[in-house]
Amino acid sequence: MRWIDVMAAAVAAATLSACGIYGRYERPDTGLGTLLRSELAADSTASVGEMGWREVFTDTLMQALIAEGLANNADLATARLKTVEASATLAAARKALLPSASLAATGTLSSHDGAKAQQTYSVGPEVSWEVDIFGKLTNEKRIQAATLEESMAYEQAVQTELVATIACDYYMLLMYDGQAGITRQTIRSWGEYIATQQSLMRAGQASRADVSQAEASKLAAEATLESLLQQAFELENSLSALVGRAPGPIARSDIDSQRLPDALAGGVDIATLAARPDVRQAEARLKQAFYSTNKARADFYPTVTLSGSAGWTNSGGAAIATPGAWLLQAVGSLVQPLFSQGRLKAGLQVAKAQQEEAVVAFRQSLLDAGTEVNNAMAAWQTLNRKVELQERQIGALRQAVSDTEATMRHGSANYLQVVVARQSLLQAQLDALADRYSRMESVVTLYKALGGGCR
Repeated sequence: MRWIDVMAAAVAAATLSACGIYGRYERPDTGLGTLLRSELAADSTASVGEMGWREVFTDTLMQALIAEGLANNADLATARLKTVEASATLAAARKALLPSASLAATGTLSSHDGAKAQQTYSVGPEVSWEVDIFGKLTNEKRIQAATLEESMAYEQAVQTELVATIACDYYMLLMYDGQAGITRQTIRSWGEYIATQQSLMRAGQASRADVSQAEASKLAAEATLESLLQQAFELENSLSALVGRAPGPIARSDIDSQRLPDALAGGVDIATLAARPDVRQAEARLKQAFYSTNKARADFYPTVTLSGSAGWTNSGGAAIATPGAWLLQAVGSLVQPLFSQGRLKAGLQVAKAQQEEAVVAFRQSLLDAGTEVNNAMAAWQTLNRKVELQERQIGALRQAVSDTEATMRHGSANYLQVVVARQSLLQAQLDALADRYSRMESVVTLYKALGGGCR
């Protein structure tokens, strides 16, 4: 049978089985619709996941810090190099579909039974081409393309995590600054109060115990200030390392100047969550498993290879110095696995099982993403209401401190009531700053949960 007949038979066999070898990946039906709880969607009009990080984080000093981190962070640089590696591997898989050519030169020296040694040579180009009739190389290329998608998604995940971490650390520094400012103000207030009490004590209108209690409260506030400054110092060093610089101070604004998006999410469906880097990674692994199953099916079919060579040779008996004769050679081969059917069947079963595992993992990644978005949305909405209530509480406590101090000056209240009012105001102010930070952190979490500007 001529090799062209063999090729025709192979094409016919491939046509009969094309659905299991050349099938293209399609996203499976997960049975999931919208994943955002109905009570969270009422005040949401736009998806923060569609916004770039500069649109979400508008503080120019923070933007400069994020840009520095994106340029210098070691983890992100490593992720980018992995993407380059995957891209090169895909390029190699694509080139496997093309013929390969090489220049070969061979020479032999042989002698039989003591006869005069014969010298022969051949030189010329050789071409070989594995004809991808049964999709082995095509599916391998698609596997590598899915691997590149996974690497790109991983790079995006590292970038999103880096942006979120820098933003959270920056906001935490602003919280420490705000708490330190409140504490300094409290220390000054206690100092003024102590001076007043000392004057009253000299006039016989206050006791030494009142002064000592006030001094103890002032010292406690000073100790709190030292702790806040130490925490800010350590966070500055950590943030410096994160953006790839030596430990040092971090330029920043203040917590009152921060502006957050008014609306953060308009719905959480499969299309929205599919843009998340971790979901994209899960789907890329599913694609790899799908095409690996196709490739496992293709392994049951023959490997068809065409090869040829051209050049010069003196193998006809001429002397080595004599110009060689022109040589042309063409070879077609078809290799069909015969005694490895058990191994191939086992490989196909493994590939199918891994594909099913990838489907389960992809669906679970969507559920986990939906849970994270719901929690972040609930936290943001709750903290909005909580911060508003705390602002009203602080206003009431300020009034309470003022009224208590005025009452004590007229002799109708004792020192303990003033201490309690002051401590309540200080704690409320510190708690309010912590909750304002938590609200900003929830925006960062939601930004990351919705894909972190992947579009």
